[in-house]
Amino acid sequence: MSAGERPRSGLTYRQAGVDIESKAGMLAGLSDTIASTHTPAVAAGLGAFAGAVRLGPPGAELLVATTDGVGTKTLLARRFDRDAVIGADIVAHCANDLVALGARPLAFLDYVAMGRLVPAVVTALVTAMAEACRDLGVVLLGGETAEMPDVYAGDAYDVVGTMVGTAAPDGLITGASVQPGHRLVGLTSSGLHTNGYSLARRVVDASGASLHDDVPELGGTLGDALLQPHRCYAPAVLSLAAAVRVRAVAHITGGGIADNLVRVLPEGCRARIVRGWPRPPVFEWLQRTGGIPDDDMLRTFNLGIGMIVIVDAGEAAEVMRHLASSGVAAWELGDITAGPPGVEFA
Repeated sequence: MSAGERPRSGLTYRQAGVDIESKAGMLAGLSDTIASTHTPAVAAGLGAFAGAVRLGPPGAELLVATTDGVGTKTLLARRFDRDAVIGADIVAHCANDLVALGARPLAFLDYVAMGRLVPAVVTALVTAMAEACRDLGVVLLGGETAEMPDVYAGDAYDVVGTMVGTAAPDGLITGASVQPGHRLVGLTSSGLHTNGYSLARRVVDASGASLHDDVPELGGTLGDALLQPHRCYAPAVLSLAAAVRVRAVAHITGGGIADNLVRVLPEGCRARIVRGWPRPPVFEWLQRTGGIPDDDMLRTFNLGIGMIVIVDAGEAAEVMRHLASSGVAAWELGDITAGPPGVEFA
């Protein structure tokens, strides 16, 4: 099968080994267990993009923390000898989750595990992490490097990061003040970021394509398109929150726009999104080549929108201008309507 040729049957995320519904059900079943550890000091927890806890009495500064991983993008990075992008990705991903609550990142810790330690790979990963941390003004405190034979096959590895920061109690962005009539503004992504790679890899393998293949519609090689760095929105979002009232922020990661945006919608609010923003060409290539159904595209990939902010309708134009001045292209996606929490696409 030549590069870009569609497989005989469409591929889905579940067929690629990832069952979103099963994961959601499992986490819902654990919610009471997790909540049983909470004290009145917890300001944000279940369902939020990061957790927040008060460091003192009411009115005291909040400690905000998040943990996440890069997922199976690491497998493509190894095949394309592009490990440094993974180190930058994990810092950006964690910083984005943190600023979704309006927190300022302060410190980062990493976890790198592989079956057999390869010094060149670990060096590339940590060097990229350090550079990304310096760019954000974040301290790389340290972490853990684990050698785990029989757990990781071949030269596969896993990368996880934890980022902590602080927020003023009146500066925490929770989505609680979102109301019908507010507007949705989407910040453009650079590509897949760090989600959907189990399905993307299955498409690549089924097509017979090589990461080194030059694909004109992608403007370079397939590997370059698939391994674009996860864009870091932290500086732009923090600057925006200082200039206008940001009602909510959703980091569009696993589960796509619908599953992430609903996390910041209060009761009585629905999001209505009009499709029409420009998608990076890699998504069109993946859908066409893999025969991926629209529903799976929507629930697997960010489709060109890496973060969504919810703001007052009268401030949407200013938000767009402010983001542009920060070097982030953005699009008005739709608005908030009355109804049960959820996301509708038009």
